[in-house]
Amino acid sequence: MSGASARDAGRGAFARWLPLIGLAVVMALVFAMGWHRVLSFKTIALNYDVLRDFISRHLVAALLIYMAGYIVMVALSLPGGAIMTVAGGLLFGWELAVPASVIGATIGATILFLIVKSSLGESLAAKAGPVLAKLREGFKENALSYLLFLRLVPAFPFWLVNLAPALLGVSLRTFVIGTFLGIIPGTAAFSFAGAGLGSGIETQNVAYRMCLAQQAAKPELACEYAIDTSALVTSELLVGFVLLGVIALLPVGIKLWGKRHAAA
Repeated sequence: MSGASARDAGRGAFARWLPLIGLAVVMALVFAMGWHRVLSFKTIALNYDVLRDFISRHLVAALLIYMAGYIVMVALSLPGGAIMTVAGGLLFGWELAVPASVIGATIGATILFLIVKSSLGESLAAKAGPVLAKLREGFKENALSYLLFLRLVPAFPFWLVNLAPALLGVSLRTFVIGTFLGIIPGTAAFSFAGAGLGSGIETQNVAYRMCLAQQAAKPELACEYAIDTSALVTSELLVGFVLLGVIALLPVGIKLWGKRHAAA
C-alpha cells in the first residue's frame, strides 16, 4: 500500500470512529458531572403544577422538548427510561405520551445503532471468526422476531438491545421496525399508569410543602416525599410482556420445526 493510500485509509478509519468517540466523550461528561441524576420522579412531581401550566400554554413546544430529551437520554444510554415514560403519561396524558415516547425512543435508539454499526459493526464483520459469523447469520435470519422478543421481555436493558443488533449485522430497516413495534406495549402500560398519578401527586405535594413549612418551628420533623413508582411494575404486567415475547418467537420456532421435519 502506498503512503497516500495508507493516509486515506487512516482518515477513513478515523472518520468512521469519530461519531463513537464523540458519543463516548459526551457520555463520560454527563456521568462525571452527575447530570444523569437530575432526572428523578420526585423532581418532576414537585414541579407538576409548573410543568402542567407550561404544557397548557405551549403544548407543541413541550412535546418537542420531551421528545428531544427522550432522544438524548436513549442515544447516550442514560438511565431513566421508565421515569420518562411514566412522567410523559403524567404530564401529557397517555394519548399523547405513547406516540411521543415511542418516536423519541426509536429515534434515540436508531442514532446509537447507526453510530455503533458504522464504527464497530462493519469492522467486526470483517474480522469475525467462524463462531461469530455463524451467530451473526443466525440472528440476521430471524432478526425481526429476535428483536421483538428482546424489546418485549423486560429482562434485557434497553441500551444493550440497541447495541447487540448493531454488532450482529441487523439491517437499519429491521432495527427501526422491531424497535418501534416492540416498545409500544411497555410504553403504553407505563404511560397509562403515569396518567393516573396526577391526583395522588397533588395530594402528596400539599402534604410535603406543609411539612416543610412546619420544619421552621420543628427542626426535628422529617419530611419524606413518598411516591412508590415500583408498584407500577406488577407480576401480571411482567408475565404479559413475557407472553408477548414468546409470541414474537413463534415464527422462529415454526421455521425450525419445519426444517427438522423436512430433514426427517
